[in-house]
Amino acid sequence: MSNILMIDDDTELLFLNKKYFVQKGYNVLCFSDPLEGIDYLKNNSADIILLDVMMPNIDGFEAMCRIRQFSKVPIIFLTGKDDEENKIKGLLNGADDYMCKPFSLAELSARIQVQLRKESLLIKKNVKQKSSIQTLSFPPLLLNRLDRKLFYLDQEVPLSNREFSFLQYMMENARRLVTFEEIGNKIWGFYEEKDRRSVMVLASRVRNRLSCFSDLENAIETEYGKGYRFTLKS
Repeated sequence: MSNILMIDDDTELLFLNKKYFVQKGYNVLCFSDPLEGIDYLKNNSADIILLDVMMPNIDGFEAMCRIRQFSKVPIIFLTGKDDEENKIKGLLNGADDYMCKPFSLAELSARIQVQLRKESLLIKKNVKQKSSIQTLSFPPLLLNRLDRKLFYLDQEVPLSNREFSFLQYMMENARRLVTFEEIGNKIWGFYEEKDRRSVMVLASRVRNRLSCFSDLENAIETEYGKGYRFTLKS
C-alpha cells in the first residue's frame, strides 16, 4: 500500500482528494501548511507528494526545493497556475509531473501510478546494479566481494584471505591471461622474478580447492611460463 502526502492550503480540496485515494487503497496524510509537511518528511517516508503552488508561508516551488535537499520522492504539482512558464519552472526544478486545477481525479490517479511504477523500476535497477557490483557470478560459482565468501551452488567453499584475493582477481579478469607479475603486484603489492614460486603455490592451493568439484577442475588454466587464465563463463 503506497503512502501519499498531500500539501495544499485548500482544506476542502484536501478532504475530497483524501477521501478518493483512501477508497483507492492508499494511505493518505494531508498538511495545509507546507512547513509542517516538510518537517514531517524529514523524519517519515512517503511514496509520492501532491504539492500545491500558491500557499501561505512559502510557495510550492520553495517547498519543493527544500524537500529536494533531503528527498528524491516523486512530486506532482497540483496548481491553478496553468501558464507555461510556471510549468517549466516546476519541472526543471525537480517536479516529476504538473497538473492544473481543476483536474480529473481519475487522471491524477493514473499519473500517480505512472510515477510509482517508475520509482519501483528505478529501485529494482539500483538493487540489481548493487548486487552485480557486490557479487561475481560464474555458475555454479558465486563470489561475494563484500562478505569475502565463495559459493559452489549453495555450498560455501573455504578460502584463506590470499586465496580469495587471488580467485577474485582471476574472476574479475575472466578468460584473459593474467601474468605472474600482475598477480604478485595485486596480492603482495610488489613482484620480482623470484616471487613466481609464491604465485604458483598460491594458484595451486586455489585449484586444489576448486578441484573438489568435478566441473571446476579446469576452471583455472596454466599458460606455461606466463601465468593463468580463469575459463568459466559468466
